[in-house]
Amino acid sequence: MRHPSTSTWIWITRTARRLAPAAALVLTAFSAMAQEVLFDSKQLTGSNEYTTRIEGPAVNAAGDLFVANIKMSDVPAADADKKGGAIGRMKSGTTQSEMFGQPLLDGGIGNGIRFDLQGRMYVADFQNHRIHVFEPGSNTPKPYFSAPPDAGTLVFNQPNDLAIARDGTLYASDPKRDGTGRIWKITRGADGKVTGTIMKSTSARPQGKTNGLDLSPDNKTLYVSESRFPHPGQPTVKAAVYAYRIDGTKLADEKKLMKFDVGDVDGLRTDTDGRIFVARPDAGEIAILVPPGSPGSAHAPVRTAGPAPTNLTFGGADGRDVYVTQADPANRFIERFRTDRPGREPCLQPGVPDCRPIAP
Repeated sequence: MRHPSTSTWIWITRTARRLAPAAALVLTAFSAMAQEVLFDSKQLTGSNEYTTRIEGPAVNAAGDLFVANIKMSDVPAADADKKGGAIGRMKSGTTQSEMFGQPLLDGGIGNGIRFDLQGRMYVADFQNHRIHVFEPGSNTPKPYFSAPPDAGTLVFNQPNDLAIARDGTLYASDPKRDGTGRIWKITRGADGKVTGTIMKSTSARPQGKTNGLDLSPDNKTLYVSESRFPHPGQPTVKAAVYAYRIDGTKLADEKKLMKFDVGDVDGLRTDTDGRIFVARPDAGEIAILVPPGSPGSAHAPVRTAGPAPTNLTFGGADGRDVYVTQADPANRFIERFRTDRPGREPCLQPGVPDCRPIAP
């Protein structure tokens, strides 16, 4: 066996010293990952910054979290928890919300919020049967799409949640008080004209009280939660989550992914592995569903810090922070937990090419 020369030993020693800091960083990173606590939700913000209608969280490219409906200082205390109309922003790295820009037009009340690739923020306004848009760099809402009661058969009942595809197509849930609902598909043409179409389900089953919705990572499947609804004199319709293949303006191949015999459902989001995270207000948890064909792995529900989670979104530097809106009348706040995969939404930020699942 040939022994290394003195000069070779010097090179090896110097190289080892040079690589030591990098090796230490790698070991530290692996150690941090090993020690990271996942799926453990904790209260993040102070209590009662928002009204009881706290809803619709979404994160922009800067990492700021936007939520409806923050309390407005000029609203009398007696009405503060009954009115909405203003969007709150929690800047990245902080734990306190501030009012963002102007309240929604005409006394509107926001619900679902989404961002597109160009940085536009869309807000569903159930009070005024419309969707608002905040253009990039602006804090003033503008009308985007409206279907008021005088628009013939094209009427928004109460646009609730939103989902957005990579090409900017919006999907809006539109429940009715009688427990029925539908889904809208809203597009913007090259000329800037915005049109909306009520999507027709190919299933013989009438849609129930449509609520939360999101897309699969490949944008081909729409997932919809339908809330529990008591029909007078009839059995209560139980909460469930459905999957539809998007076929133009049709909702095809309906599949019931999960029925919840107890409790309700609200907002939902998907991650890059195709798993569906569903807020369950009555159960005080975020359920995690794995649709057929999804590479995602099953996981137990996440217990929330409060009893009434209404909606959620993904954010953070790596897309693995899950922010949850908590609407307990006695204590409203935003909570957060870490997950093991990024959400689909962070993939809709500039510079990210797609939402393919990442390797284990």
